[in-house]
Amino acid sequence: MLGVTDLPTYLVGLVLIILLPGPNSLYVLSVAARRGVRTGYKAAAGVWCGDAVLMVLSAAGVASLLQANALLFGIVKYAGAGYLTWLAIGMMRAAWSMWRTRNTRTDEDTAVVEAAPPAERPYRRALVISLLNPKAILFFISFFVQFVDPAYAHPALSFVLLGALAQLASVLYLSALIFGGTHLAAAFRRRRRLSAGATSAAGVLFLGFAAKLSVSSV
Repeated sequence: MLGVTDLPTYLVGLVLIILLPGPNSLYVLSVAARRGVRTGYKAAAGVWCGDAVLMVLSAAGVASLLQANALLFGIVKYAGAGYLTWLAIGMMRAAWSMWRTRNTRTDEDTAVVEAAPPAERPYRRALVISLLNPKAILFFISFFVQFVDPAYAHPALSFVLLGALAQLASVLYLSALIFGGTHLAAAFRRRRRLSAGATSAAGVLFLGFAAKLSVSSV
């Protein structure tokens, strides 16, 4: 169908890949838990747009350029690792602030967990997280190419179909995280220690993502 081979295998692999935790899904869950469904979808929109850009770049051969140019790959890699580290530090600082004020009684409606400054722009932040990940570009091209028929006359259509299916899976998965995050929000509002612990855990995970990216190779 449209030059796509072994579609069932692609769908199974796609589901497994989507379910793997990563900085994008973790950030969307964090935003939804802290600021509600509407803001969670703003962050998710950043992820979807970032993934769409990566898919287009992959289809255009940018992944091959990164593979061939170690310097360029290193620049993008360390920029991405630095950004994830900066986010992690912000989460750690917010967690420390919540821990210090854990015994302070506040109105339930205003005691929302804040792992980032009020000026946080979820869409832009999620978009940057997505784009500053050269491994994601390499993944898209290495995964997609396995299911594109080289004899098909219009391979761009094959990439469009594969990308549309990937985006649909991402929409369903992130929607589940967003609505699940709103249930967590109620518990976070009542328990500052839980809020601080969850935010600290998110910060540690982001540091882990940054470390993993910084030591990765093409």
